[in-house]
Amino acid sequence: MYSNLKATSSPKHFIMQAQVNKKDLRITDEIANRWQSIVNTMAEIIGVPSALIMKVDAPFIEVFRSSEMSNNPYEIGERERLAGLYCKKVVRTRSKLLVPNALKDKEWKKNQDIELGMISYLGFPLLWPDGEVFGTICVVDSKENEFGQSYEKLMVKFKELIEAHLALLYKSVSDRTNLEDILDDLTEGIIAHDKDRRILFFNRAAEEITGYPREDVVGKDCHEVFGEPFCGGRCSFKEGPPDSMDHLEYPMNILTKKGDARRIEMTLSERKDDTGRFVGVIASFRDVTDLIGLTIQLGNLKSFAGIVGQDPKMLQVYRQIRDLGANHYPVHISGETGTGKELVAAAIHNESRRGGGPFVPVNCAALPEGTLESELFGHVKGAFTGAVRGKKGRFELAHGGTLFLDEVTDLPKTVQGKLLRVLQEGTFERVGAEKSTSVDVRIISATNRDLKREVEKGNFRLDLYYRINVVPIHIPPLKNRKNDISLLLEHFLNKAHQEGQKSTGFSKAALTIMKDYPWPGNIRELQSAIRFALVKSRGRTVQPHHLSLELRKWQEGRSSRGPTRKLDPESVQAALSRSGGNKAKAARMLRVGRATLYRFLAGFHP
Repeated sequence: MYSNLKATSSPKHFIMQAQVNKKDLRITDEIANRWQSIVNTMAEIIGVPSALIMKVDAPFIEVFRSSEMSNNPYEIGERERLAGLYCKKVVRTRSKLLVPNALKDKEWKKNQDIELGMISYLGFPLLWPDGEVFGTICVVDSKENEFGQSYEKLMVKFKELIEAHLALLYKSVSDRTNLEDILDDLTEGIIAHDKDRRILFFNRAAEEITGYPREDVVGKDCHEVFGEPFCGGRCSFKEGPPDSMDHLEYPMNILTKKGDARRIEMTLSERKDDTGRFVGVIASFRDVTDLIGLTIQLGNLKSFAGIVGQDPKMLQVYRQIRDLGANHYPVHISGETGTGKELVAAAIHNESRRGGGPFVPVNCAALPEGTLESELFGHVKGAFTGAVRGKKGRFELAHGGTLFLDEVTDLPKTVQGKLLRVLQEGTFERVGAEKSTSVDVRIISATNRDLKREVEKGNFRLDLYYRINVVPIHIPPLKNRKNDISLLLEHFLNKAHQEGQKSTGFSKAALTIMKDYPWPGNIRELQSAIRFALVKSRGRTVQPHHLSLELRKWQEGRSSRGPTRKLDPESVQAALSRSGGNKAKAARMLRVGRATLYRFLAGFHP
């Protein structure tokens, strides 16, 4: 399909000559799904209940796509007469319309959207390539909103993307020979290659995003052009051409020709010839680096790479994960038990070019010391009693991907030394082997202890500390980001609903208790507490008496104690010493609640 692409007449000339019956053009499911993603993204970033793509069918207009927000009153498929609507003016003038507050605007104070509680509007026209109006893209808010220049720019970018999709539909119907011009007009990068990875097409947007000119790319093996698979570990052609390929969509980080890191969203589809035989792929991708950066900067991101949280401390973690996507440096994650260190490690892996490779987690504290070396590095047959056959270790299993060493401070000194060699040289020997094995593995480690202090105690090698602690990331405990509890609660409730667990939510009283509780077990404890409450409430609204015994005892103790006994560092240290570090026993010795002691320890910095 792409091997015979030739330069053709300009898009403008094509548009003048084309005769297209737009009723024959169908918005494909793929495009409709992309548009749905666009309105969801706009609503989340701008912070409004409603983001819409409207389709004109004069004298009516239809809600073609509507953001999936719980407080959005507009549903897909709804039709209204254009007369009197904001969209009527956008369609008539073919220009932007901003209404900050319809209640204060003589022209719009009787607009029927006010009946739905929507009083502010920002919309742009969506045009077919011949200039006819397809519809509008707009956001509507229930409060006065001037919107900002950055939001207008964002909507213009999405408008251009939607119009590019319309242009693709329009031009593909009118004349297939103009495909190169069409793809060059798109703001999305397009790459097509055959089964031998020979690049057949590389559009202008692909040049701009990657920094590679098409004359240096077309006709060459994509792996040779970009130095390694453009898709990183997700490349389906790493081990040779597949017989077929599923439709794939995923985010990834790339390096431009100048070495700049860019985040893109990639969509990959197989190409077939007239007989239905698989002959290659076509990939479209768009640069979302600035979009993600703006979302984080504005504090509007509620989750990232499967991690839930909007606290500024979590936004900083998101930035670090994003920045780590373009390199392979070792990362060390610190944080209390239950904060989600493995989830962050998996996010770093998935956001990197190794994302399609294996992610192998190892809990160093859970493996017996006698088998730890064999588990990590493998062994040969007869290496020890019971080794009836050879076995690959976790390092070999993680080749081309990431090895996550959780509770790394529990590694014995002998294993620490062998780990250091792998980091330095990329080689190791299986237990009982004479030959070295080479591996390409990224190391991500984690611990709930102070790694530097373990070095000072002599429990951890200083040279290894500097090797694994290249990029440190700290995950804040839940007690230090209480505002995220509501988000996490909603997230876990949605997961429970998907698993068939019914519930109408949490009462204000129960939610207050959960927000005030210190959560020594962090997110893991929160998830367990939510599951317990859902089972106990039997589908009804969760009330305080449905909460776990731990939370109810804490609440009752806090309510009945009256003024909290004042603690001081000396008495607390003495109690902890007598109890052998057991906080529950220390709290009883001090005659205070365990939560009180936790709060004191969290806020005390010697």
